[in-house]
Amino acid sequence: MDPLSASLKIAGSGMEAQSTRLRIVSENIANARTTGDTPGADAYRRKTVSFGAELDKASGATLVGVNKLGVDRSKFVEEFDPSHPAADERGIVKMPNVNLLIEMADMREANRSYDANLQTIRQTRDLISATLDLLKGQ
Repeated sequence: MDPLSASLKIAGSGMEAQSTRLRIVSENIANARTTGDTPGADAYRRKTVSFGAELDKASGATLVGVNKLGVDRSKFVEEFDPSHPAADERGIVKMPNVNLLIEMADMREANRSYDANLQTIRQTRDLISATLDLLKGQ
């Protein structure tokens, strides 16, 4: 595969991986206050994304891909709220282990990575177009 086509494939795989990451971050933010339904029940656990390199046999290019979707096993935040339906006998409610500051930083990083891959695709497309124009002129 030629280098320009390979760069399109690599950037496309990066966009797909970052799109998955943005979806997971959005789920975490949406569930940042989701508790269990019954007293003492576990709250929402923060989801995580791990990336890995994948060899594309057709092109020989190393692509990025989602290696694993997991959950953050850190402790839940405990809040005292005896009136909450999910409060245990001590009045403690398990709150999600989602830190909005971390999620916003992850979202910003994923968005920037997505944009960088998109810019790579645009520049590669322009290079292909310029090459075709040169070939037409001969």
